[in-house]
Amino acid sequence: MNYFGQAAAYLIQTVFGLYILAVMLRLLLQMVRADFYNPLSQFLVKITNPPLKPLRRVIPGLFGIDLASVLLLLALKMAELELTAIALGHVPRLTGLLVLSLAGLLQLLIYIFLVGIIIQVILSWVRPGEHNPLSALLHDLNEPLLRPARRYLPPISGLDFSPVAVLIALQLLLIVVVGPLTGLGSSLA
Repeated sequence: MNYFGQAAAYLIQTVFGLYILAVMLRLLLQMVRADFYNPLSQFLVKITNPPLKPLRRVIPGLFGIDLASVLLLLALKMAELELTAIALGHVPRLTGLLVLSLAGLLQLLIYIFLVGIIIQVILSWVRPGEHNPLSALLHDLNEPLLRPARRYLPPISGLDFSPVAVLIALQLLLIVVVGPLTGLGSSLA
């Protein structure tokens, strides 16, 4: 067993994973037009600005999507997978690396919504109506998914079942889209 390689892979995945999460959250919060002055938003802006500022000078946005953030996410995920593979003694092919990166970013996107909705539901049980920076951001982030679900599944006896419907749909996306995409990327790598 290559214990040092596994330790290096763990460190690479952790460091890159945390930064990719920060960039993804910033992109999502920009897309839903969340409160920019929220302390959590400010934190994300401060830690993601160094690589994004120069990229934004070269890469413009398109239809409200920050393409510089998207490109940074893809580059970071590809670098993470490449360095992890090298630490474990593999050299993946570029096509497989690209597909695996796309699958990994899509999986992270779905996990962000899964965790965000679960936290929002728990906060609504524990401290209903209380305002704090996290609950405000979670509401802004999750509302584009929960609002359409509420149209088709209105509250029953005061209980909102739309989070359950959205969680089921997100789990299905993981199974039907991310799983096959990951399999394809693994076979190409």
